[in-house]
Amino acid sequence: MTGLTIRRLSKSFGSVRALAGVDLDVPARALTAILGPSGCGKTTLLRLVAGFTTPDAGTIAFGDLLVSEPHTAIPPQRRRIGYVPQEGALFPHLRVADNITFGLPSAARRSRKRLAELLDLVELHSSTAERYPHELSGGQQQRVALARALAPNPSVVLLDEPFSSLDANLRLSTGRTVAQALHAAGATALLVTHDQNEALSLADQVAVMREGRLVQVGSPGAVYATPADSAVARFVGDAVLLPAVVTGRTARCALGVLSVRGGPGEGQGQVLIRPEQIEIVHGGTGVPALVGAVTYFGHDATVAMTIQPDGPTVTARVSGTRTPDPGTHVHLTVNGPVTTFPGRETAAA
Repeated sequence: MTGLTIRRLSKSFGSVRALAGVDLDVPARALTAILGPSGCGKTTLLRLVAGFTTPDAGTIAFGDLLVSEPHTAIPPQRRRIGYVPQEGALFPHLRVADNITFGLPSAARRSRKRLAELLDLVELHSSTAERYPHELSGGQQQRVALARALAPNPSVVLLDEPFSSLDANLRLSTGRTVAQALHAAGATALLVTHDQNEALSLADQVAVMREGRLVQVGSPGAVYATPADSAVARFVGDAVLLPAVVTGRTARCALGVLSVRGGPGEGQGQVLIRPEQIEIVHGGTGVPALVGAVTYFGHDATVAMTIQPDGPTVTARVSGTRTPDPGTHVHLTVNGPVTTFPGRETAAA
């Protein structure tokens, strides 16, 4: 498999600018997630890579092969792309075996060896080969779609929100299976999603897109812990943002004096605290707070609290077995270093 290089890629539809000078390096044999809200340009980017749309400016290369520039483009069928759409788009009148091997030479289709390899790769039983798509669950259909995309050993695999139609539990299990299969195949893959949990849990690299531009590219851990700005912080997870005064490697805010991640800074700013960093202490030292709404999810819960006597409201994430009662007086501490941003903003939980 080969890597993917995108440089200064732009695309407009009439007066609407969908992409504005996008640069992205997709490492070979890794899964990169393009994460962003609806309308940010991520699907346009995927279609440009696939060759379904022509860019206004910029280039796309698979390894050393330039496949797209404004006036010259290799057509989609010659790019060796594996494409997995949202609904799988399986042929309803063909059995699973024929769906998977559809793009293979006739000799490979007859041998069945590649079919057996692919079924094993996506963790489907060999008996699945004789079934029709309507006889499969949604998760199984997406695995078949991935097997079909991987069958001809493509240069790049593109996944267009492939789990969006699945329920929460099936989405998680299918996503893990697909990611494992891509890694096992040594595939270079680009996943488009608006689901933060999906991007952070499945991808090796996350590229956050906003208004046609990539605003941050990095490992899931780096994007979550050190977002580029407060908007990225909110988008990739729950965030508590508080006004702060930064002095050196500490920040003073409504939750006390906190250790700052990264280099020293000075002046007014904001501090980013993830809800799981906030610890609720019953008695002892810490910042006093009054418990408000408690939202229970089973494995964990979120607890909204107002810092006393008249401070902002912040949200903590705690174990589902350790939820305080509304109206309880508690104390709060913050675990670990925090991230700061320049400028002031109203507190957000």
